[in-house]
Amino acid sequence: MPFTSPRPMIDTPRNAALSPLFLGLLALLVMLASAHAGPVPARGGLMLRGPVGTAPVEAVRLATDIGVEVSGPTARAVVTQAFRNTTADWVEGTYVYPLPEDAAVDGMKLVVGNRVIVADIRERAAAKRAYEAAKAAGQAAALTEQERPNIFTNAVANIGPGETVLVQITYQQTIPVSGAARTLRLPLVVAPRYTPVPPALGTVALDGTAHDPVPDRARISPPVLDPAVSRPTNPVAVTVRLQAGFAIGAVRSVTHAIHVTVTGPEARTITLAEGVVPADRDLELTWEPAQSRMPGLGLFRETVAGRTYLLAAVNPPALEADAPARPARDVTFVIDNSGSMAGASMRQAKAGLLAGLVRLTPRDRFNIIRFDDTWDALHPASVPATPEALRGAEGFVAALEARGGTEMLAPLRAALADSQPEDGRVRQVVFLTDGAVGDEERIFAAIHAGLGRSRLFMVGIGSAPNGHLMRHAAEIGRGTFTEIRDLAQVGERTRALYEKLEAPAVTDLTATFSVPGVEVTPGALPDLYRGEPLVFAARLPQSGAGSVTVSGRVAGRTWTRTLQLDEAAPGAGISKVWARSRIGETETARITGRLDRDAAETTILALALEHGLTTRLTSLVAIDATPRRAPGMPLVAADLPLNLPAGWDFAEVFGGDHPGAAPDHGAGARVVPINAAGTGIDLPQTGAGILLQLGLGLLIALLGIALSRPGGGRTGVVR
Repeated sequence: MPFTSPRPMIDTPRNAALSPLFLGLLALLVMLASAHAGPVPARGGLMLRGPVGTAPVEAVRLATDIGVEVSGPTARAVVTQAFRNTTADWVEGTYVYPLPEDAAVDGMKLVVGNRVIVADIRERAAAKRAYEAAKAAGQAAALTEQERPNIFTNAVANIGPGETVLVQITYQQTIPVSGAARTLRLPLVVAPRYTPVPPALGTVALDGTAHDPVPDRARISPPVLDPAVSRPTNPVAVTVRLQAGFAIGAVRSVTHAIHVTVTGPEARTITLAEGVVPADRDLELTWEPAQSRMPGLGLFRETVAGRTYLLAAVNPPALEADAPARPARDVTFVIDNSGSMAGASMRQAKAGLLAGLVRLTPRDRFNIIRFDDTWDALHPASVPATPEALRGAEGFVAALEARGGTEMLAPLRAALADSQPEDGRVRQVVFLTDGAVGDEERIFAAIHAGLGRSRLFMVGIGSAPNGHLMRHAAEIGRGTFTEIRDLAQVGERTRALYEKLEAPAVTDLTATFSVPGVEVTPGALPDLYRGEPLVFAARLPQSGAGSVTVSGRVAGRTWTRTLQLDEAAPGAGISKVWARSRIGETETARITGRLDRDAAETTILALALEHGLTTRLTSLVAIDATPRRAPGMPLVAADLPLNLPAGWDFAEVFGGDHPGAAPDHGAGARVVPINAAGTGIDLPQTGAGILLQLGLGLLIALLGIALSRPGGGRTGVVR
């Protein structure tokens, strides 16, 4: 989000993964992670399936380093993944990993020995063909593909015996603002997704075949470790360099212990207190301005290829709701009690719902819907919020237990169904879930079709909520998205949410430019709630002269503010933020039927290729020109396993205690098959071997790059 005194945006790091300090620490990542993992299992290592007809192969080991540069309203991130082949075979490793749902992924490099290969952006099918051809020819290759806006896959081919290769991904994103707080969220684990099987849809195509609601289920269902028998894997280190653009007050994380170094009144460096942690929960970092130093919001601009791109954030007036004049509300609470919510998530969801019941008055009406792979409602229709009705609701909530699958579509439709559209009440749906489903597009289409006068408020629960589902559902539902990651957050965040529900919204918002030909995204500006700025991006055909006038209605009155475009502060990466937002808007238009598929894909492909972004239709591919694996030498392949998100119950998610069996509800994530003698991946207890081989190989890489690229680039990962 923008501020009154922004710091200059950083340049795209060119050799961020190759600083000497980074190389040494990356070599130590796997060693350090073992210190936090507990005793070594006495039995052998985890074995993963290779291609059909091949013997199982020991899992490729992975360490990840994330460096983030926050500068004013945007963040630039460098994610470096080290793939370590501990076997005597040539290996292809595939890793499914998360990124923020609004990330504009625009770069990838592959580092093999003393060679650095910069990826090209291509149409997805063409990138896949190039990767497969390189893999067959024995060349080192890497392929980055988007499965969902917040789920990506890295495939790395021809990793030699005992070898480590690096894959570095870069992306740009904006920093969300809520009230005074700014939030950076770094997803670290893909939670297992419940994926309904075709019969659950109940529809067939004209040829008599059943539609599959999740046709790519295999691509979003990597193997998952059972924490009862396997240690955490995939160690992660994080460094955030914060240049806020204003005097910083508190910096906090409810998800991880952090170490904060003050580097200036407006600057901080944040690292994990433990140094390295397993990738089993998302990292959330928040910061606020120092007291009495609340920053203003305004315009930022960037010029690319003769076009000016703007990022605008404007605060409408904050009006308190007048209690006597506050409109009566009809609130439907929907709570997910599926197996993935077992444990801490269920407690958080219950506390969040009960906090909403307390704020209802007898003038309000309410109902509660709960769902797993079935659903039911507390009442056939909404009832007045009398003390007796609220006591009954509290008992209903207290009795809920987490179990079964996550069939979200039917309860969502029931919650949006409006039997009294003319009763004059403000109709709101509060939906509490971890969002662990794979059929997001069906959910979005149902919200668009059934929203009517309702407003949908999504509450993300647990250590790794599905941000793509939650945030996009709230956007289509003209509501907001709130995250609750810990019981300690329930009071603060539910209070803020329910205050939004009770306060006047700013509606009928428009942005009018004094110059023609401006492309604004989002095209239809959303309603705003208490503490939220209006944020939009725009592309101007020429220079940034002229003005933009923002107007809307709040509490029955018209509100207007005009900003001069030539007063916009300089920024970087705004063109990619604009393009990523336009792509998301176009995808929504396709899903909701407002744009046919061919037209949508033509627009998306053009934007992605112009701005170099990874999307559903484009991928990044890096290929080393020199063959490495000799003809006839076999190549084995395996998916890297993921940790179960912290706080999840493995048995409740996968149903039963049969390792290697599929979940008994839906066709979700696969359980890792384990060899007869083995349990989990054994993280090394000594760094001698890895330090010698990885350090030597990568220092040679550093020397080679230093000789070929004098001056180097700016480091994106800091220690």
